[in-house]
Amino acid sequence: MSLNQASLECRHISLSYGSTPVLRDVNLKIEPGEFFALLGPSGSGKSTLLRLIAGFNQHQSGELLIDGQDISGVPPHQRNVGMVFQNYALWPHMTVWDNVAFGLVERRESRDAIARKVGAVLELVGLQDFARRRPGQLSGGQQQRVALARTVVIEPKLLLLDEPLSNLDKQLRVQMREELKNLQRKLGLTTIFVTHDQEEAMTTADRMAVLDSGLLQQVGSAAGLYDYPVNRFVAGFVGTANVLEGEVVQGEVAQGAGASLAFKVPGLGTLQLPRPETAPAAGPAALAFRPHQVHICVGDGQGDASRVWLDGRVESAEFLGEFSRYRVRVGEVALVADQPHYAGIAMFPPGVAVRLGIEPTQLRYLAA
Repeated sequence: MSLNQASLECRHISLSYGSTPVLRDVNLKIEPGEFFALLGPSGSGKSTLLRLIAGFNQHQSGELLIDGQDISGVPPHQRNVGMVFQNYALWPHMTVWDNVAFGLVERRESRDAIARKVGAVLELVGLQDFARRRPGQLSGGQQQRVALARTVVIEPKLLLLDEPLSNLDKQLRVQMREELKNLQRKLGLTTIFVTHDQEEAMTTADRMAVLDSGLLQQVGSAAGLYDYPVNRFVAGFVGTANVLEGEVVQGEVAQGAGASLAFKVPGLGTLQLPRPETAPAAGPAALAFRPHQVHICVGDGQGDASRVWLDGRVESAEFLGEFSRYRVRVGEVALVADQPHYAGIAMFPPGVAVRLGIEPTQLRYLAA
């Protein structure tokens, strides 16, 4: 079963409820066949944007295009867009077969076409042996597959998923996101899903858009957003980040390999840092780096000279299985350092003096 691949484009989409802006000048292009995530905290506008694509709410300005055609005024039932809701919304009194066939019956397709299409999609989601059961006799993961099958069987141009895995326990979520990804690959169906779970977005989506307060913050691959966040919000929301607020007080002081800049951090002091290829302008800025990129050693240890070294003291330590997380006080600033765990190696206890080493290539300057 292979479906048509459609593109989606938002051009200057804005939507307000009364005087409250919910989406602000959103510009976004989703490619045919792409698995795309809308990621953001509660109230960021991601679900509003998904429902807008489905036609359940209406923007006040801008254009919404599927395959280049503006569908802004088209009612939901004429958009040929399939949506799987967070609660699945299955008919409890109907069998799996009848739930999946419902949309085809409504469209008055022939009995033979319905039998062929429902049979094919149930086989696709691995539920061909559950056709005569009712939703109440299925597990949460199976119910979700029924909801997906019911949506896919009508051959929509776009598949929209609203927090598709939030009702499942953690182990099943991991299994289902792999199944979801495989299903999307088989179908080649342009899929847009909403989630607040960064791990879910990073492990499944080809690309993602991060929203906050109705504004599109950044669009890109998981690795791109994680490694090169454009601002403080993205750095803190996609993964965990140490963010030092400060000021670039000095530009280039030497040419070539010795080029550096001074970054002044209140409560920590002035750091002399290697000058990146694209150096930030003098003035307020923020410096971000990831906890796993910080090397931690005892306070009197001699570190790799290529790293930026900070002296601090362990405030707290957490054992998280595959790694240990340390909160380290450096001057008046608290930093987080993650270290891989190996059996037989003791954790640094709170109160011990340590040195933190940061690889300069992993430092990211963020816009004010």
